[in-house]
Amino acid sequence: MAIYLKDVIFEFETHRVIDQITLNVSEQRIGIVGVNGSGKSTLARLISGLIAPISGSIRINDIDIYKDRKAALKTVGIIFQNPDHQIIFPTCVEEISFGLMQQGMTRIEAEERSNEILLKFNRLKWSDQLAHNLSQGQRHFLCLIAVLAMNPDVIILDEPYAGLDLPTSLQLRHELNKLGQQIVMITHNKDILVNFDRILWIDNGKIIKDGSFKNVMPDFEEEMQRRANVSY
Repeated sequence: MAIYLKDVIFEFETHRVIDQITLNVSEQRIGIVGVNGSGKSTLARLISGLIAPISGSIRINDIDIYKDRKAALKTVGIIFQNPDHQIIFPTCVEEISFGLMQQGMTRIEAEERSNEILLKFNRLKWSDQLAHNLSQGQRHFLCLIAVLAMNPDVIILDEPYAGLDLPTSLQLRHELNKLGQQIVMITHNKDILVNFDRILWIDNGKIIKDGSFKNVMPDFEEEMQRRANVSY
């Protein structure tokens, strides 16, 4: 599985958020780091096909994710930092079923599959619960379950551990470690990225450094410390 970006530019109003990024990413575990507002989440949404660049191209393998949305749904899934920006249906089973129905399942098939994966995560009691009655951490976990149910080739996670309690965080980490899919993760927690294959450091919409954890993170942390000292 490979993600290709060629001269990708994205602007919001007059601000250039992503500035001519070119990438060829085939590693299984990719971490993205950077300060808030650096363009990390925008890059994630571009790769997932939720927003389109003003110029440049993005492909996952041979799929143009903007021209073939049905194929894109089977290829890439994204989990937002804020679950309330993702959940659109009243009950948990409806939320999980929606993506499966977009992939071609009937409602009955989708609900059966939804309950199967809820059972796998010991969350079957959530099935008919209203999503807004769950805690923020539980809603975040529901979004993960909904994406995993669709079994995409690439899973993009934007701060996946935000708002999760320790037991849920540990279960999530355990499940993610077992996945065979390509994982692209945005996080401020460097410990999670230690065993990742590749780290991208983004700042002001550009890739500042690209390489292994040991090659990228020391420089990143040094720069973050420098900025912290300057701000005081």
